Amino acid sequence: MNPQQGQPQGRPQGQHDFQQTQAQAQQPAQHPTSQTSAKLVGRGIVKTFGHVKALAGVSIDIPAGQQVAIMGPSGSGKSTLLHCMAGILKPDSGEIRLGDDLFSRLSDASRSRLRATRYGFVFQDGQLVPELNARENVALPLMLQGVKRGRACAQADVWLERLGIPELKKRRPGDMSGGQAQRVAIARALVHGPAVVFADEPTGALDQATGHEVMQILTTTARMSGASLVVVTHDPAVAAWCNRIVEIRDGLMHTDRLVQQIKAEGGAGSTPDPRNSAVTSGQALRSASSAGTTTTKTALGNGNTTLRLEAKETPGQTLGMLAGLLRLAPRPALGGQQA
Repeated sequence: MNPQQGQPQGRPQGQHDFQQTQAQAQQPAQHPTSQTSAKLVGRGIVKTFGHVKALAGVSIDIPAGQQVAIMGPSGSGKSTLLHCMAGILKPDSGEIRLGDDLFSRLSDASRSRLRATRYGFVFQDGQLVPELNARENVALPLMLQGVKRGRACAQADVWLERLGIPELKKRRPGDMSGGQAQRVAIARALVHGPAVVFADEPTGALDQATGHEVMQILTTTARMSGASLVVVTHDPAVAAWCNRIVEIRDGLMHTDRLVQQIKAEGGAGSTPDPRNSAVTSGQALRSASSAGTTTTKTALGNGNTTLRLEAKETPGQTLGMLAGLLRLAPRPALGGQQA
């Protein structure tokens, strides 16, 4: 079951309609823009903070292009698992691989370089640089990798247009709504064509309608770019956007099931499937590039919907480690335990 087989009710935030068509969602990305699709593998991951064992030997495989939700109660280790898989934290023992790259044995500097080129990040509060406008925030990762300002800004404009927010390019984060800021963060996460996008509670600071709309955009853009998606959340409605749900408890994997299997067995409880409702208004995925596009139209919800997909891979610029990302090393909570 694919999380883009319909869309949740969302709050209007722009001038364009953002709706993914059912037929397109059921197909694999035809023109992936990720630099290298690769399987992400964790084996026997152990991480402790003081006397607290946040992870007690977790193993997980995430195939290229899969969308996985990691759930669990506070302090279960779900965010620690994400940070270890993303190379932000180095596990005490165990292995983490992305394709042929063995992350877990690299130095901090080497891990940062590899993370900069292969991963994208979306966090709960966006982590946008407040002094920069939307275009500069999206372009900054490219400029930190040596891409000239004009080229980086042009690529940023492509992504802002693609996410339906070109009017925000000169606006600073303080002048954006929460949903708008998360759209900019999604553009920043995908601008370099990562193999994996990590999202840590991406809707935690948003109201339900805006959160559903952000998840719709995040899952759609990640899928169409060919990137895998790993989402940490405590919200079953957010997890339902993904293909697979992994539950972590007490630092161990408790369950690992496909969303399709859960739905078939009636295990979703009263949580509505966000893919069974249609967005009436939102944002459009649009390509500002002169490259060829694939346009699909269908009647869905309250009107015709259009999704434009770039048929040409984006340039192979890599995502630089944002200055803000240096502040993102997870901090142990009281007692040293992590979420």
